[in-house]
Amino acid sequence: MSEKSKLPRRWQKEHKVVKAVQMAFDVGEEVQYLIRREALDLSINPPDRIRQILGLPVNSKPVRPRLSISLSPQDFTLLAEQFGVDPEDRIAIRHIAAEKLIRHLNLKPGHAAE
Repeated sequence: MSEKSKLPRRWQKEHKVVKAVQMAFDVGEEVQYLIRREALDLSINPPDRIRQILGLPVNSKPVRPRLSISLSPQDFTLLAEQFGVDPEDRIAIRHIAAEKLIRHLNLKPGHAAE
């Protein structure tokens, strides 16, 4: 009996996912930068660009482009003070921070924000 057939039916589809292994490549900063840049130019994420380069199938589902950072509770407090909003109002903090990023790019010569 195979390992997969021992699983409950609802979990058999998940078996492939469980077997996936994350692989990191130590290729140097320049290679990392260039792959990220190619991915950006192609409007795909870096892992998909790596899969393309390696000749592996790529999920054709469009990627929602977004920037993200991790914020600690202290970070929320600092941003809330800076923006003059309640530290618990994370939606307001996110919106004001996004506006600040856009304004930052509008101040740079040769850049325009959407």
